[in-house]
Amino acid sequence: MLNSRTCLLAVVFCAAAALPLAAQPPASPAPVPTLPQQPPQQPAAQNPAQVPALPAATGTLSICGYTIGPPAKLPPDGSPPVVYQVGPCFAQQGGASVIDPQTYIYYMQLKPSQPSQGIWVPWDEKAEDTALQDFKRLWATNFLDDLSVHVYDYVFSNGVVGKVVLYDMEERQRVKIVDYVGSKKVEQTKIEEELKNKGIQIRLDSFIDPGLVRRVAGVVRDLYAEKGYEFAEVKPVVTPVAGGPKLVHLSFNITEGPKVKIRDVEFIGNKDISDGKLAGKMKENKARGFLSFITGGGTYKEEKFAEDAQLVVDYYRERGYIMARVGQPELKVLEDSSDKKTRWVQLRIPVTEGERYRVGDFTFAGNKVVKSEGLRPLFKIESGEWYNEKKIRKGLDKARELYGSVGYFEFVGYPDLQPRDQADAGQPESNGDGTPQPDVKTAAAHAGPPVVDVTMRMEEGKQYFVNRITFAGNTTTRDNVIRREIRLFEGGVFNTEALKYSVRRLNQLGYFKTLEGDAIDVQKTPNTDNKVDVKLKFEEQNRNQVTFGAGVSQYEGFFGQLSFQTSNFMGRGETFSISAQQGDRAKNYQLAFTEPFLFDRPITAGADIFLQEIDYIGQFTQETAGANTVWGFPVADFSRIYLNYSYQKVRVKDLNPLYRDPIVLANNPYLRDSLLIGEGGERRISKIGPSFVFNTVDNPMFPTTGKRYTLSLDVAGLGGNAKFYNPRAEGIWYFQQNRRISLGFRAQVEYISPYGGTLQLPIFEKLFLGGEYSIRGYDIRSVGPRDPISGLVVGGNKSLLFNAEYLINIAGPVRLVLFYDAGQVQDRGSRMQWDDFKTSTGAEVRFFMPVLNVPFRLIFAANPQRSGVLDNQLRPERAFKFRFAVGTTF
Repeated sequence: MLNSRTCLLAVVFCAAAALPLAAQPPASPAPVPTLPQQPPQQPAAQNPAQVPALPAATGTLSICGYTIGPPAKLPPDGSPPVVYQVGPCFAQQGGASVIDPQTYIYYMQLKPSQPSQGIWVPWDEKAEDTALQDFKRLWATNFLDDLSVHVYDYVFSNGVVGKVVLYDMEERQRVKIVDYVGSKKVEQTKIEEELKNKGIQIRLDSFIDPGLVRRVAGVVRDLYAEKGYEFAEVKPVVTPVAGGPKLVHLSFNITEGPKVKIRDVEFIGNKDISDGKLAGKMKENKARGFLSFITGGGTYKEEKFAEDAQLVVDYYRERGYIMARVGQPELKVLEDSSDKKTRWVQLRIPVTEGERYRVGDFTFAGNKVVKSEGLRPLFKIESGEWYNEKKIRKGLDKARELYGSVGYFEFVGYPDLQPRDQADAGQPESNGDGTPQPDVKTAAAHAGPPVVDVTMRMEEGKQYFVNRITFAGNTTTRDNVIRREIRLFEGGVFNTEALKYSVRRLNQLGYFKTLEGDAIDVQKTPNTDNKVDVKLKFEEQNRNQVTFGAGVSQYEGFFGQLSFQTSNFMGRGETFSISAQQGDRAKNYQLAFTEPFLFDRPITAGADIFLQEIDYIGQFTQETAGANTVWGFPVADFSRIYLNYSYQKVRVKDLNPLYRDPIVLANNPYLRDSLLIGEGGERRISKIGPSFVFNTVDNPMFPTTGKRYTLSLDVAGLGGNAKFYNPRAEGIWYFQQNRRISLGFRAQVEYISPYGGTLQLPIFEKLFLGGEYSIRGYDIRSVGPRDPISGLVVGGNKSLLFNAEYLINIAGPVRLVLFYDAGQVQDRGSRMQWDDFKTSTGAEVRFFMPVLNVPFRLIFAANPQRSGVLDNQLRPERAFKFRFAVGTTF
């Protein structure tokens, strides 16, 4: 019989004696248990006094599938109890195990006697301790739902007791199948991707982990909540499957419920700022609006509410309400849609405004590298004005740039606000005669609006230097092409602003996918005190275009082409192109080469030769042959000046007969010279053109932020037979609203005028608008002064053009662009008039083709102000147009 020590310490079920075989209940497969809600607990110990005394077994026994008979040799007469048999038992699961029993035997250190060799293991305290440790080792494997140790007595024929020790185990369920049932609004691949991102995975043939199952269900619920399904239910269900014991099918049964839509947002407790202004600051949880079908507005997103609440708090703190708080929202259900798929709610948000504070003392603390006198101008906030945390943040950003530029990249700062009306007055100071000294600050605080003293706490950190700069992923682009854009230097101060500048320059090249986030890796150098290693991880974009095929556009009509173009020739950063295009409206043959770093200096040098023919439908055909050369030099950050020279031989042929009509020519005294009638239809244009370009646009294909200014002046006359000058100014701006939305604007003004012996500009040099690169809803060269009799466009000498775009990233390389274009062209003697603007508005889908490396565009345009404009067939311009194009408008 086991003593009390064994029963109390081994934490097992103990039996003083075994039942005879006939009294043992037959083993039967245990039913598959329901999914446990918490890990199984170890069984509690029993007191041996509570275990009934049973007769000892002799002869042959069958216990848990084992046949126990007499030994080959008996132990010596009068021996104390010995360990006769030891083994695992799986009675609770039908006698079969999922895991190889040898695995469990490995953890069982209690060894049986070996009668044939006369080796007898005593059943003593040491053996009991070993059984206790076996129990703990088996339980620690985490393979089991239940574990108990049964000790049976087998009495040998000479009266010695042999102990039969069985470890009775019930294994945990193992997952054979995992699926998601009822998931319609969230694809299973999306669920698996989100689980992978969070490092959660239910592996097949692994044990069921209740905690892991709950986490998976939570992730699925969160995914549905992101899409507005706040009432989605996810219920894990476990069912047995054939093929072995403890194998189960784990299903996550999903009931999606209605989608929660916000009809109205109401703030509770606000007095000084209206509901409309506060609701306007929220980005995700907005009431449904006009563009909600595009922006996703109107859908309740619980996980995004904390961000929206912070935006509301920030708005308050930018207006002096430093104690403003936003509480948890209440969803007031208004109604369900008739199909029960949508549930309309009112979002009720509690707000505590608090008092509005003015700035008192504004001081600095903790700054040693930069004096307070140098920091104070960075914070555009003065004592006496309303506290504005936006100005504080901007000041901290400038301070971070200042510290980062001299190597203190770990700098952090924050405002320490000390409202005077909440300060502990304490014991007032004495005047020296026993009377208390008046508290000026407290008196001032009670004389008007509350005052807050601001102390900017600065934690400067240490100064860091650059150890190494390395690149990864540039399989084509050579290191020197990248390094020449870098403004950091190994051994120099780690200048964070120079790093940002370098990244912007690299992104502008367009050779790689946008360099951001983890691709910019700054790590402290191991075993050094103040150095960092900078590693830039690139992902090459195919900048080589080999194009052959056919297409159609408004500019070229139907065409076939064969071309090769690269902006990173042989990984050297050089631009090279050769192309041949033949179509029913355009022919173009060109060979061009540009070296951006001539002699390893930032000097641009390029040249191209070309032969071009364009048929302007209903007007004339322009045939041009010539060559260009360009030289560029840097003048400042993101700024370059260029000098262009071109020589062209231009012919005008296939004139529309209406141009030669005597009435038309009489009505337009300069038209004959403009069309080169009587001059063989040919002009030689030799012109030189200085230009200035400032460009901080972040990406040449899909820009989101930055600006570009261009000023140019073309002067023709040296060596040709046409003299004119052509100044042009253009400004382009991009403003990023969030990761998906940007705004783009362009303004362009152009003027051209002859001089010297040239009295009239050739028609191909006059100004026109229209087409997908200026005013999208009109045919090319259709906006401009016209002959009143024939309706033919004769062109002008000055133009204004405005474009606005609302760019929305839909998915991957696809953008939706909402646009508004306006422009006009006037000739000499006419002034720009507001009523003369021709406008076009609409939407386009713009998608990037990686193989061709050019954006394709599907444009739908409405033309509300089109009076007097004719298309290329001399018919009145239509109110709506649909067209296909390539490239970008600006």
